Amino acid sequence: MAARSAVAPARWRRPFLTFLDGIEKGWTIPVLIVGFAGIWLLFLVIAYQSGDLHADALETWTLGRQFAWGNPKHPPLMGWVARLWTLVFPLTDWSFQLLSMTNAAVSLWAVDLIARRFVRGDSRAVILLLLMLLPAYQFHAQRFNANTVLLAIWPLATYCFLRSYETRAVGWAAAAGVLAALAMLGKYYSIFLIGSFALAAIVHPQRAVYFRSWAPWVSTLVGLIALGPHIHWLVKTGAAPFTYAMQVHGGIDFGQSLIEASMFLLGLAATLALPAIVWVLSAELRLKYFSADFRAMGPGLLLLFWVFIGTVLLPVVTTVTLGTDMPSLWALQGLFLPAVLIVCGARFTLERLYVVNMVVFVAGIAIIAAVVAAPIHAIYRNSINPNERTYYRLAAQELTDRWRQMAGRPMPRISGDDGLAFATAFYSLDHPVYSRPFRYQYSWGMPRATTLQKGWAAMCFATDSDCLMWMGKVAMLEPRHVRFDFEVQPRLWGQAGIPATISALMVLPYAAGATAPGPLSASVEDFSSSHRQ
Repeated sequence: MAARSAVAPARWRRPFLTFLDGIEKGWTIPVLIVGFAGIWLLFLVIAYQSGDLHADALETWTLGRQFAWGNPKHPPLMGWVARLWTLVFPLTDWSFQLLSMTNAAVSLWAVDLIARRFVRGDSRAVILLLLMLLPAYQFHAQRFNANTVLLAIWPLATYCFLRSYETRAVGWAAAAGVLAALAMLGKYYSIFLIGSFALAAIVHPQRAVYFRSWAPWVSTLVGLIALGPHIHWLVKTGAAPFTYAMQVHGGIDFGQSLIEASMFLLGLAATLALPAIVWVLSAELRLKYFSADFRAMGPGLLLLFWVFIGTVLLPVVTTVTLGTDMPSLWALQGLFLPAVLIVCGARFTLERLYVVNMVVFVAGIAIIAAVVAAPIHAIYRNSINPNERTYYRLAAQELTDRWRQMAGRPMPRISGDDGLAFATAFYSLDHPVYSRPFRYQYSWGMPRATTLQKGWAAMCFATDSDCLMWMGKVAMLEPRHVRFDFEVQPRLWGQAGIPATISALMVLPYAAGATAPGPLSASVEDFSSSHRQ
């Protein structure tokens, strides 16, 4: 059938054949990547008409409001990127959705940089098409956070390491060091990528040539210099992010850690299932040559193979040894490696019949998602089963309006439920500062007296008992508080959605030089019955 299609292709296939002919002319791969990013951007815009940005993305912007070499929860790269992006683009949902898909597009471009070292023509497109079937580059990518910022950094770092190993050139070695440092500034999980580089360099047959050159030492030195300011910050602050990581993810007994390690591997296998099935159906009987192809793998692919082995095994060993959890979600940025290895390592090239089928399949999924699934998701979140994201913007706007009515000035600080607090900082015209120190993010600490005197507000969902209990304790600290409930109701294309009740607490700022006046709780009656759509 493939032979017949090559001689006399069906009419509907001919535009796709022309499309694939443009790979080596330089325009097909950019069009493929931009088209992928564009259609999934459309999906995000439609699907979240009745939902706001993910709390992780809102937190990322909050972290980037002030330049810093670190913070007690995450390394700073994601905040830097969000900050630079919003210097150009507005604070809107579509802006951050565009950031997410731009990051995914850069990631795929970086993977193609690696692929073109080994293959030409259709095989380059096949690698990208297989990756486009992963959830990493659209659903996972929309949560622009410490994990997704690595989608582009990991393949770029891998490419520079590959070029450094091949050429031993000082320039490529320095680039590998800088990209490895950036990966660490994205998330400390990237230590597994750096460890995998070391593992691959040591077990590779050409290790003697590499280690006798300047390349590994230049990479190490440049990487440490690039990380220097952050390392200084860690020493100065007592390595707070490591304390946070162990508090949140550590303390697991040996039996549970074995389960975590197993689930990590099963999660990766499940994520790779769809592209694996597509490849198997396309390769068919030629899969019997897989072991022979593996043994014939060139030195460059062999290096990438050991990098991949390291990125899978090192997290597993760490989980069992240190007693931590290890979600497979953290490893999605490294799943480009098996796609590169399988396609580039095969001694055959897929016939155009299969490549065209793959293009149609990937494009069909994206179009159906944008045209059919996205509106259904929007309706589902509005009228059937809303989640917290459905109410972020509405709650932020309502609280801002009430604050201005009472205080007559912008709201300075916001706290409470993290999602609502991050959303208020982002969506409110006042853009109040998230006032809960990240080192106390999960301990429900009390705000300082000076913070309350300058003006402060908080919100909780009325169903969140822990948050409400904390709010009650804060109210006892300051007699001037105003506490009230209000209801918000989303609307989608004219259709009213399911409402939610929000509990709020406001402490208005003291006038300059004034002493604390009496309580303002009598004002609560004026606000209790409001309703925002």
